[in-house]
Amino acid sequence: MNRETDGRKGRWAGHREQRRSELTAAAIEAIRELGPEVGMDAIAAHAGVSKPVLYRYFADKSELWLAVGQEAAGMVLDAIVPAVANVREERAVIAAAIDAYLAHIEADTNLYRFVVHQPDVTRHRDVVADVVDTVASGLARILGDRLRARGLDSGAATPWAYGVVGYVQSVGDWWLRRQQPISREALGEYLTTFLWGGVAGIRHAADIPGGLAAYQEETQYGG
Repeated sequence: MNRETDGRKGRWAGHREQRRSELTAAAIEAIRELGPEVGMDAIAAHAGVSKPVLYRYFADKSELWLAVGQEAAGMVLDAIVPAVANVREERAVIAAAIDAYLAHIEADTNLYRFVVHQPDVTRHRDVVADVVDTVASGLARILGDRLRARGLDSGAATPWAYGVVGYVQSVGDWWLRRQQPISREALGEYLTTFLWGGVAGIRHAADIPGGLAAYQEETQYGG
């Protein structure tokens, strides 16, 4: 195979990737405008292409859902990371992260529902789980660093992180499905207060001889 052939293949692969990216962006616009139940016909029309052209880049709706979901995952992280970047006080970090997440799904509800509640796609890869993994991994590093800084065992950091992320995601999903029965600010405060109890417990454990195990024994028996 000569260099000219390799070059053509490289250019075609680059063109194909760029075109997929453009069509994914158009699909996201269609979902936001037309709702989470939008079909492939409407997405193709919104993108200004025929349905066969859309299928040339995405084999089926499941493949398009995966591409949209990956973009949506990046948007979630882009919303949370800067919101907590310059916050130092621990309770404020929790509050800022929760509010950033709730604000994001509130502002982009149709896209959220398309990704999370899409019944007619085959999920060869779960982008929702990918987001949970990414956010929980970052939170686990933060929790682990803080546990070690207080002289405590950091082994609990990962399961705690997944618990926190799953908790907030589940409550946020309920909040949207119930048409936001309480304000975002009130919900954020409720979640922060609940989660802060666990973080404050970690801090308290560091001040008890014997650390976390002693703290658990103390709280169990009402010491």
